[in-house]
Amino acid sequence: MSTRWLDIARKYSGTREVHGPQTSPVILRWLISLGAWWRDDETPWCGVFAGAVLKEAGMAIPKAYYRASAWADWGVPLNEPVEGCIVTFSRQGGGHVGFVVGQTTTGALLVLGGNQGDEVNVRAFQRARATAYRWPSGEPMGSRLPILAAVQLSTSEA
Repeated sequence: MSTRWLDIARKYSGTREVHGPQTSPVILRWLISLGAWWRDDETPWCGVFAGAVLKEAGMAIPKAYYRASAWADWGVPLNEPVEGCIVTFSRQGGGHVGFVVGQTTTGALLVLGGNQGDEVNVRAFQRARATAYRWPSGEPMGSRLPILAAVQLSTSEA
C-alpha cells in the first residue's frame, strides 16, 4: 500500500544538497515553504524533508519540524513500524527522521529520508536505533512492511 505522502516523498529521490555557499533550489523551496529562518542546506535537513512532504500532502506537522526528535511526539504512536510511518532514530550528535518503506530479509528498516548521505534516498537502518514509530492522525493505517532488496546501510544522517 502506498500513501499519498510516500508518493510525494519518492518523487524527490535523488535530491542532493549543494556543498559550499550554494543551496539546492529544491531544499531552499522547502525551507521557504516551511517558514525556516535559515536558507542553507548545510544545516541538517531530515526534518525539513519530512515536514515539506507532509505539508505538500496537506497534513499537519510539528511546530519544531526541523528537530528530528519533535517527530517522536507527532501523530499516533505505533508499537511496530508499518509502511509509510514516520520513524525517528538516535545518532551521535542528534537524531534522524524518515519514512519507513520496507524491511530487508534480515529485518533492518528501509527508510526513505532526507539528508541521508546528503541526499534523499532509501537506506537501511538497524531497528535497535529506532526511538519512535508514528502514524498521521486520522489516516487509514498502513500495511505490513514489504521485504525489499537490501540497500546500503546508512552511515551519515548529518
